[in-house]
Amino acid sequence: MRRNLTIQLDEDVIREAKTIAEHRGMSVSGLVAQQIRHLAVEHDRYEQAKRGALALLDAIERTAEEAQSVDTPSQRSWRREDIYEERLGRYGR
Repeated sequence: MRRNLTIQLDEDVIREAKTIAEHRGMSVSGLVAQQIRHLAVEHDRYEQAKRGALALLDAIERTAEEAQSVDTPSQRSWRREDIYEERLGRYGR
C-alpha cells in the first residue's frame, strides 16, 4: 500500500532534486523514494555485517579463552628452551 509523505526542503535543494530527477527521467517523488529504498538496503547490509562481525569477534574471544585455559605452563609438554635449543641445533650452532 502506497501512502503520501510530506517533507519540507529548502528551495535550492528542491531545485537540485528536480534537475536530478529530470536527468534520470523520473519524478522528484520517485527520486526520493528510490533514495530512501537505497538507504534502507544499505542499513540492512550494515546491520547484517555488524552482526556477523560481532559473532566472529565472539568466536575469536571464546577460542582465545579456551586456548588460554588449556595452554598454561604447567600443562605444556614442552619448554620454550627446548624449542630454541632444537632450532639452534638445526643450524649447527
